[in-house]
Order: sequence, then C-alpha cells, then structure tokens
Amino acid sequence: MVSATLMVSGTGEGMAASRRVVTPGADQRPPVTGPFGGLTDVVIQRLRVGDQVAAAKFGTGKPIDDPAREAQELAQVRQDAVTVGIDPDATVRFFQDQIAASKVVQRGLFALWTAHPDLAPVVRPDLTAIRTELDALTTELLRQLVRVRDVQRGPLCRVRLAEAKVTGEIFERLDRLHRRALSVALASVCP
Repeated sequence: MVSATLMVSGTGEGMAASRRVVTPGADQRPPVTGPFGGLTDVVIQRLRVGDQVAAAKFGTGKPIDDPAREAQELAQVRQDAVTVGIDPDATVRFFQDQIAASKVVQRGLFALWTAHPDLAPVVRPDLTAIRTELDALTTELLRQLVRVRDVQRGPLCRVRLAEAKVTGEIFERLDRLHRRALSVALASVCP
C-alpha cells in the first residue's frame, strides 16, 4: 500500500517540509539495536502514522483529542495485557504515552500547516484505514512489551532505553518534532 505522508524537518520558525510518497516499511535504514531496539522501532512507526492521522484530520474540524476512541483503545490494551501476561496498569500507561506522543505530532503538524498552508497535505488519508494500521501496530507493541518485560524490571532499564534512543540512526530518521514525540512515547517504559 502506498500512502502520502509529510516529512517535517525541524520545529518552530524556519521549519521546512517536503511532501513525498512513501510505502510503509520502505525505510531502508538499519533498525535500532539493543534490547529496546524492536520496541523503539515500532514506536517510531506509530509516530509516523501520526503524520497520516494529522493529514486525515487537518481542515476537517475533527479534533485531535478523541476521548471516546482513546478510552476504547486503553480498555482493549488492558485486556490484551492480561491475555499476554504483562502488567495491565503499566501497559495502559505505555499506551497513554503513545496517544500523547501522537498528539504532539498532530499538534506540531497542525501548527505548521496553519502557518504555512502551502505545506499542508494535498491528500487526505482515510482515517479508517489508518486506524487499521494503528491496530496492527498496537498488536506489535504488545508483542515487543512481552519481549522486553525482563529488561524493564532490571536495574539497567533506563541505560538500555537511552542506548536505544541514541543508537543507530534515530537522530537521522527523526526531525525535532518526532524526536520530542519519541521522548513522550518512551517515558514510562522503565518503572
């Protein structure tokens, strides 16, 4: 599936953006390594979907905040966490961070597009299709949380997570807006 997305460089004044069409999974850079590498990679994929969510909502009057949808998603991940054997409260906190990070991206892009209408997306992605993609990423995030649960409990959790955030190409792969969102998204990984 080919989808339109907006890649943003920088934040604030002087922010530059370019439109390009990307294929999900087309990023050819090596993945982040280490115990949190897989989790971080999926979180980054979810952040990039936030660009599509923003493009789907921008100019439609649809709010960035969707408390009913968020409550549904959090209730479902709570159930799923119990099913896969991970702490449901910690899992809900982690997914609250994913939602908050997506809002960071959406608000940043809305501000950019409002200030620079010529940079606004020309294609409005289908929000239903995007939600299907988000659901698939939720499943993968749960799988990654199961995989890292022992590392999360360990004394080196924060060190390993910091390594995942700066290892490899994260700073090349993400602009300032998405780096800020990544910090929000990973805030509760380590207790």
